[in-house]
Amino acid sequence: MAPQRRKRPRFRSSRVAVVAAAVVASATLTAGLGFAAGPGVVRVVPPTPAATPVPAATPTTSVPPSAAPLPVPVRPTPSGSGPVRATPPAFGAFLDSGPLGVARMAQLSNWLGGTELKVAHTYLPGDRWSDIEGAPGFLDVWAHWRRERADRMLVLNVPMQERNEDGIGDGEVRSLLRQGAAGAFDQHFRALAERLVELRVPDTVVVLGWEMNGITYTHRCGPDPEAWKRYWNRIVATMRAVPGQKFRFDFTPSRGRDAVPWTECYPGDGTVDIIGMDSYDQPAGLSFDEQVREPYGLQQHVDFAKAHGKPISYPEWGLFRNGDDPEYMRRMLAWLDEHKPLYNTLTDYCPHGVWQCSANPRSSRIYRSELFGRTDTPTQSPTPTQSPTQSATQTPAPSPVPTPTAVVTASATPKPAVPPAPVPTATPAPDCTPMDLGDWVEYWLGGELCVGLDW
Repeated sequence: MAPQRRKRPRFRSSRVAVVAAAVVASATLTAGLGFAAGPGVVRVVPPTPAATPVPAATPTTSVPPSAAPLPVPVRPTPSGSGPVRATPPAFGAFLDSGPLGVARMAQLSNWLGGTELKVAHTYLPGDRWSDIEGAPGFLDVWAHWRRERADRMLVLNVPMQERNEDGIGDGEVRSLLRQGAAGAFDQHFRALAERLVELRVPDTVVVLGWEMNGITYTHRCGPDPEAWKRYWNRIVATMRAVPGQKFRFDFTPSRGRDAVPWTECYPGDGTVDIIGMDSYDQPAGLSFDEQVREPYGLQQHVDFAKAHGKPISYPEWGLFRNGDDPEYMRRMLAWLDEHKPLYNTLTDYCPHGVWQCSANPRSSRIYRSELFGRTDTPTQSPTPTQSPTQSATQTPAPSPVPTPTAVVTASATPKPAVPPAPVPTATPAPDCTPMDLGDWVEYWLGGELCVGLDW
């Protein structure tokens, strides 16, 4: 695949000044500030910038209204002895890098008819080393969500360099990789590991130096693959040396050849626990079958992981260069069901997403229909009883036994009816100008604050 630059929205790091602003703002709520949430008022959520223009009506990127929860339908009991409907593989969605990403997970689950998201996915900012160390306040809410249930998973993308999206040239990248391989940055990754253990999330999945085969990030592999592999191995050894850790390290290139074959960057089985792949619907005009068959594509990813005895994952996937593409969505969901990755997380902002982005209604219907109303307890077909006309020598067919890897086709088990999806909107409250206090403050306040225009 030709190199494709794609940037995700940057997280606005919370600082003491922002928290102080929140205190002042909350104290003045009764003196004229409108709160953009609650009955009769539309919650204001700023749109996330699209990575590329979408040639359609202007999409909205916002949290769909969720004041009236969708009913969780009762799954019909199937007749006969068809296959058991399996629970979905561990999945989630990237909904925001900050605490709003946690808050939105419950809303997305509600939109999916109660299907629970088992995976939370966020990214450490790559601007400064202090951010890569896990600055106080950033990871706390994510860690709290993870600790609430034993079967949840926290996936954390960790940059290998600061100034990670600043367009650093190959020469400087090569020098930084060699410095890292020599141990110059060990203290930052030790601090991150200690922080995660302190937050009681020592089993975090660390997606280290993702999309290293591309050209976007300072932590890219291309300028010196050998130094990159030594640096990766050094980071993993440093983090694994911290007492109490149980980290799993996910090696995740982007699909296709990109700037360099990702196999040239593989650091070895001893430091890799999961082999992931970020796979978007791109380039323009490339069919799903071609995405499977292309060099370093989906099939080679599965084959490579199997040869190395590693589980696979898809930390990032979604729509991109081909617009609203329901065929891609249907085929990708089927691929996930077939190959059973350890986890997958859809990227859910425009142009990639299906819940927070209104530009992809057909793909949204496919995604929602496939995941709607699934629960932890599979529905087992009733055991058929012997009819009066059956011979005493006839033995009824045994009822199938559910297994964790059971896969059900669309026609095997009736699905619950999926109610129409609400149209996402991002309309400010009337006569109200939103105040940007940062994700952390907005999370604890339950939404954005806005200033009334009738003062």
